[in-house]
Amino acid sequence: MTEQRVVLITGAAGGIGNASAKVFRDAGWLVVGVDRRPFESLPNTDVFIQADIADIDSSRTIFEQVNAQVGRLDVLVNNAAVQVTKRLVDTTPEEWDRVMDSNIRSVYLGVKHAHPLLCQSPRAAIVNISSVHAVATSANIAAYAASKGALLALTRALAIELTHDRIRVNAVLPGAVDTPMLHAGLNRGHVEGNSTHELVKALGARHVIGRVGEPDEIGQAILFLADHDRSSFITGQALIVDGGATARLSTE
Repeated sequence: MTEQRVVLITGAAGGIGNASAKVFRDAGWLVVGVDRRPFESLPNTDVFIQADIADIDSSRTIFEQVNAQVGRLDVLVNNAAVQVTKRLVDTTPEEWDRVMDSNIRSVYLGVKHAHPLLCQSPRAAIVNISSVHAVATSANIAAYAASKGALLALTRALAIELTHDRIRVNAVLPGAVDTPMLHAGLNRGHVEGNSTHELVKALGARHVIGRVGEPDEIGQAILFLADHDRSSFITGQALIVDGGATARLSTE
């Protein structure tokens, strides 16, 4: 069994996922990365597992592999997510189910199957990556917003249920972060510009800080909530990391 603290990050090939993997690795953690996409290896991870985290058997197998290869798990970061940028009435049932499977069913399965390993850690934590869309949203992203709102509610419920197992549970709620998912969602027409760069810049200008976030800034927030030495008295909470976007009235 490794003496390093071990974190498992889902969606580890994505913008926030891989940046977070680097943040943890730089801090001395052993990083297990999970992603649905196939890779022989993944930058910033020590162990890579390809799996569909919304599938029952695949989810169970992930943690069997962690136990066999690493022997411990201290933190589970539920980061993987998909987004559909459509009006609810134009969203197909298949698209709705895909969002809910990836963004909320996978977390239920991950927590359920990670629980025996997490119970063996004296400083265990779960960090769920929700979104500012859980508390303030916009048009043409209803399925995603609903899934992230559910994840925030689940975070609070799990914090209560798992406290007797000495497992802290918190959520990070990122705002606009410069990732491929953000770029893909710029088709909603909520900002104006002739290129991706112009659209991102225009979106950033709406923030109190005056820019969108960088993936590693979210990774640092995740590390804070994951690390018992930094956040041992925090559970059931939502840490909004959005450059001040939700601080400003939309009417101003």
